[in-house]
Amino acid sequence: MRLLVSLLLAGAALRAAEMPYFSVLADDAGAWPEILSSIGLQQKPAGLARVFVARSGSPASNEWTGRVEKGAVLIVEGDSSLAEMFGFRRGKDNVRVSSLVDVHLPKLPIIWEKGLELPIFELPEGARVFARERWTGAPMVAGFRRGAGAVLWLEVPPGEHGYERFPYLLQALGDLGLEPPFRGSGLWAFFDSAYRSRVDLDYFVARWRRAGISALHVAAWHFYETNPEADAYLKRLIEACHREGILVYAWLELPHVSEQFWSDHPEWREKTAVLQDAQLDWRKLMNLTNRDCFRAVSSGVGQLLDRFDWDGVNLAELYFESLEGIGNPSRFTPMNADVRKLFQAEHGFDPIELFSSRRDAESQRMFLDFRSEISGRIQEEWLRLLESKRQAKPFLDLVLTHVDDRFDKGMRDAIGADASRVLPLLDHHSFTFLIEDPATIWNLGPQRYSAIRDAYKPLTAHGEKLAIDLNIVDRYQNVYPTKQQTGTELFDLVHQAASHFERVALYFENSLLAPDLNLLSSASAAVSRIEPLGPKTIIESAGGVGLPWKGPAMLDGQIWPAADDETIWIPAGAHSIEKGQTFAGVRLLRLNGELRAARVVDAHTIEFSYRSAGRAIAVLDRGPRKLQVDGEDEPMVAAGPATLLLPRGQHVITVTAE
Repeated sequence: MRLLVSLLLAGAALRAAEMPYFSVLADDAGAWPEILSSIGLQQKPAGLARVFVARSGSPASNEWTGRVEKGAVLIVEGDSSLAEMFGFRRGKDNVRVSSLVDVHLPKLPIIWEKGLELPIFELPEGARVFARERWTGAPMVAGFRRGAGAVLWLEVPPGEHGYERFPYLLQALGDLGLEPPFRGSGLWAFFDSAYRSRVDLDYFVARWRRAGISALHVAAWHFYETNPEADAYLKRLIEACHREGILVYAWLELPHVSEQFWSDHPEWREKTAVLQDAQLDWRKLMNLTNRDCFRAVSSGVGQLLDRFDWDGVNLAELYFESLEGIGNPSRFTPMNADVRKLFQAEHGFDPIELFSSRRDAESQRMFLDFRSEISGRIQEEWLRLLESKRQAKPFLDLVLTHVDDRFDKGMRDAIGADASRVLPLLDHHSFTFLIEDPATIWNLGPQRYSAIRDAYKPLTAHGEKLAIDLNIVDRYQNVYPTKQQTGTELFDLVHQAASHFERVALYFENSLLAPDLNLLSSASAAVSRIEPLGPKTIIESAGGVGLPWKGPAMLDGQIWPAADDETIWIPAGAHSIEKGQTFAGVRLLRLNGELRAARVVDAHTIEFSYRSAGRAIAVLDRGPRKLQVDGEDEPMVAAGPATLLLPRGQHVITVTAE
């Protein structure tokens, strides 16, 4: 009986070792849990793991040779008898290390905040070097495959947060054969056509989809006025996105309207506190408080939305300037005549006097509160206007992008942004509140997203409508090892954000670096549990997830048709997955929406249910012939030979295909 139990336990351990589990072989795990979990690996005891981290000074053991041959991935830090056993031997010479070159992006400067004097190591024959000291070429990260497994060596630990020294450790592990365990498909990305005017749109759209991007927020001010060439480009972009199952939103940056509108209407230009036209950074701000200006812009926006097949609208950063607040009169708005007149009628003085030293702090506070109230009124007015477009386009989704003023409380006075004024609108209006990371906290770590979420929870009962916007750009602070978030830092940011918000947006598509695209989807997947149970795998997630999978599958004991050739798409909650028998039914390759359930009706018919704040897109493996929505026949709206545009909301879809 004891032998039987031992064999069963051994079998369970062998099955578990196929799971995406890692173990750090030390009491002090350092930053390795954050590094490896950022792409979905889960920490387990060493007896269950496939990926192992041997920290500095780890002893050699002949056992490791066989384990690596059989599929283990071993990460070895620094100088140790274990490193030497695999051929990484300390040499006699040293080198001062403060800057690296990594093969994944050789032109990217990688700078250490604190340089180190380190020995130069000899490498085993056939090892691939991933990162070198910039000037001498001394190896800093290297590895090789052996049998079914691999060994990755790094000269020193990766740092307190996991990305201070070697940003592309996870890409190196991927090069050595480690596949990320999960895939997400719900990222948003901002897009400016000025950076992609002459590219192969089909190529880029397919790349965005593989990176887990489900919606593109397109800079709509470039298309405000009719232009045959620009209009044709945007129509091609939208069509290409829809074919791949990507939604397209009109990204508005009011009170910036367009270059042409600014040029045509100098009488409506916003003014700064030095009474100059408010051309601040790239935005040229218009005075939307002026009723003639508002009517002209609202008419123009309406025409813009009618000219193209948009899936939604993002009303972004609709407040004032600047980050320095009232302390910088040359950038402080609004100081147009209409706002000054309104304020003077209520409070008895012209707010321009605030900048002539004739008013005290109480007067300043009076205007800052008034300014914030004006901002809220403008936001509500535009939300109502855009909601009215749903009469003609009921599928239209709405997003309000609003800079965080809870975590960084100075934002309210700096730019007039007040989330406590806007969030109650969710009680009566249907939109997503997209919280933008302010530039003032870009240098802080990924843990800030849980704090941001906690700061907003008390302000609304509609937590599912909260989303987070990550600015993936060069930071103005002194940050290391890279000015822009990339590699492990980016993956940890995205993973932490996805764990605390239902929707994560990235600003912006053009700033995402090429080495990050293959792992971005995995970083956005939030899975709480995966474990073997006999021939089945139990997986649990809060928002649904893609699991790499080859061949037919059974979900909860039933044939599961929501899969492509590489991924099975699993709804939220806990489910069991196991190998299935080949079937010739219709498959749902992708769904842009929250998949709730799916089933095979017969050889030509599939049924699935979903929830979506905007229009949903379903991509099938064959052309559809008949569509039912909630049991009623509906005309098909196609975006491709096997792609259907479906209504927003919660629905049951039945499709009969060829």
